[in-house]
Amino acid sequence: MPYEFAHERMKTRAAAIAASEARELVWLLQHPPLYTAGTSANPEDLVAPDRFDVHQTGRGGQYTYHGPGQRVAYAMLDLRKRGRDVSSFVRGLEQWIIDALAEFDVTAERRDGRVGVWVEREDGREEKIAAIGVRLKKWVSFHGISINVNPDLSHFTGIIPCGIQEHGVASLASLGKDVTLNQMDAALKRRFEAIFGPTLRQ
Repeated sequence: MPYEFAHERMKTRAAAIAASEARELVWLLQHPPLYTAGTSANPEDLVAPDRFDVHQTGRGGQYTYHGPGQRVAYAMLDLRKRGRDVSSFVRGLEQWIIDALAEFDVTAERRDGRVGVWVEREDGREEKIAAIGVRLKKWVSFHGISINVNPDLSHFTGIIPCGIQEHGVASLASLGKDVTLNQMDAALKRRFEAIFGPTLRQ
């Protein structure tokens, strides 16, 4: 899905939800290889500015990579119905990822002071397997999460992901897990419902 098209459609849907003209939506997709810059992105963290298209976006966070083999989930949820608690919402997104990865026998965790969800290698190295970047407008969320299923991890070398350079990036494939995007989608749906409530398929 081209990023520009997805971004505009996501903003339109979030506005419609805020106006009570549309239902909440979680949109699962992939993008072609690209980098996105959040509102706190440091230009020095864009190591290879000519490698892929770079998109400025209104979500929180810094530079992130998106590309084939990575499941992106844009969550357009109405927090007016969900307690108006941003911290609780972000913890819910983190737990959603952690619980979905657990279905594939992957232990993923939060880390204080670091954005995203992390795994630890046998030698103690910590690597990021999923990113979170959201924005709220009129208490409706948009943007969301990305989980590295089997992307080309070398594409992350064009940025310092989320401004963190002392840790690496992991994927399910790099952990030896043969998981398809369809399998990940099924896990995400199951685990979403356990945290955020029932869903309808569009």
